[in-house]
Amino acid sequence: MKKLLFLAFALSVLSLQCSGSREPEAGKKRARPITVAAAANVQFAMEELEKKFEEETGIEVNVVVSSSGKLAAQILQGAPYSVLVSADVKYPEAVAQEGKAAGRPRIYAYGALVLWTMREALELSPRPDFLLEGPIRKVAIANPRNAPYGEQAINYFKYYGVYEAIEPKLAYGESIAQTNQYILAGAVEAGITAKSVVLSPEMTGKGKWVELPAEAYQPIGQAAVATSYGQDNHPEESSRFLEFMFSEKGRKVLERYGYGLPEEGRGEE
Repeated sequence: MKKLLFLAFALSVLSLQCSGSREPEAGKKRARPITVAAAANVQFAMEELEKKFEEETGIEVNVVVSSSGKLAAQILQGAPYSVLVSADVKYPEAVAQEGKAAGRPRIYAYGALVLWTMREALELSPRPDFLLEGPIRKVAIANPRNAPYGEQAINYFKYYGVYEAIEPKLAYGESIAQTNQYILAGAVEAGITAKSVVLSPEMTGKGKWVELPAEAYQPIGQAAVATSYGQDNHPEESSRFLEFMFSEKGRKVLERYGYGLPEEGRGEE
């Protein structure tokens, strides 16, 4: 009987020791998923960035895609986004000025405009004059009130002095993503979108496009910033995602999608 009691005691001690050895692992802090609010022009590049970041860090990333203006407005209203990846500098600056950002926005890339069509018979030109001709009924652009690429599309038309003439033909998407849908569906003869879109694997070989002259619109500096929500709830994960975007691996992804890059080693403010 004494032997049985001793054996039971020894087993209970061993069980406690094993349980104790697992305790640090169970109590180990695990990385939590973060939500990144991304401008629609970055959608395809972001899919690759997200995948590579998750493989490298084990941190799960959920991406919400919309126009920069809408995403910024949602952050100001308390949306639980950890990082804002905008299509311009203006909206991240507005978020920072309202105390909803952790630090200063940094430019991660410079975007470019292209004219894109599914109409094989349509001869494209970098100048917009041909869009005023009879066969062209509708031209899609992103809504300039919310989407920086739409704002610069307007500047492109104004640069060539055709905005007033072409304005009745414009079809506005709420973001570059919806503008792309109009173009792909053939609902418009042509549309202005981001170069990163037509260079994406998903869109390669669909229709044809021409890059628009850089001097015809303002440089599209695109900035990113961690939000105060991200700083308060998971600062390490948010910071690591931003660091990855500005790393050599992140820059190579952005470059493949046709973005211009800020000076290596730092994001421009």
